[in-house]
Amino acid sequence: MFTIMIIDDNEQLQNEIGNVLEMNGYNVLKPKNFERIPQLVKENNPDLILLDINLPKDDGFKICTEIRSYSKIPIIFITSRNTNIDELMAITLGGDDFITKPYNTQILLARINALIKRAYPNNNNLDVIEYNGLKLNILASTIEHNGVSRELTKNEFKILYYLFVNKGKIVSRVEIMEYLWDSSMFVNDNTLTVNITRIRNKIEEIGLKDFIKTKRGQGYII
Repeated sequence: MFTIMIIDDNEQLQNEIGNVLEMNGYNVLKPKNFERIPQLVKENNPDLILLDINLPKDDGFKICTEIRSYSKIPIIFITSRNTNIDELMAITLGGDDFITKPYNTQILLARINALIKRAYPNNNNLDVIEYNGLKLNILASTIEHNGVSRELTKNEFKILYYLFVNKGKIVSRVEIMEYLWDSSMFVNDNTLTVNITRIRNKIEEIGLKDFIKTKRGQGYII
């Protein structure tokens, strides 16, 4: 699992981005001490950095320059400063991408995903995730167990992926529907029930029983 550090002094925005990233399978670091950012990067060695320009001590440009003196960690500038000069400065000083606020969440995720794939071409973490014997192929939208696989629909994949991201935790039906809503998919209560049943059937068809457990009155857990 890849780790992303969000360097932004807007705590609310930092938490919002962090929640979206965690829901999509990333580990998240949210530093609060902006006087030690370069040192924190060295200590934690994240796989990618989201960096604001306007920060309490040194601005993002200076921090990017310091990080680039010892690391090639991918850096995406996320800022409300949207002039051509700001973007040129960001790229010239070693930034890999530049996104202006407010941003579209799906576009941000796509940019992060694309940059990580370029930076870590031999890492399969983005392609397949596995838990309790079940492999979920993210690129092919399939599940596999002991060499037997089944294809998932778009909704089935998103629901199962969300359960994988929250493995070991009880996830309520409302949480799943809100997650799908954020992904531009509308799923009502009845449709969710149908999809959960279909996912369970497909998992049982490839040899795993009771993979998705129901916690009555609470939700689902894997």
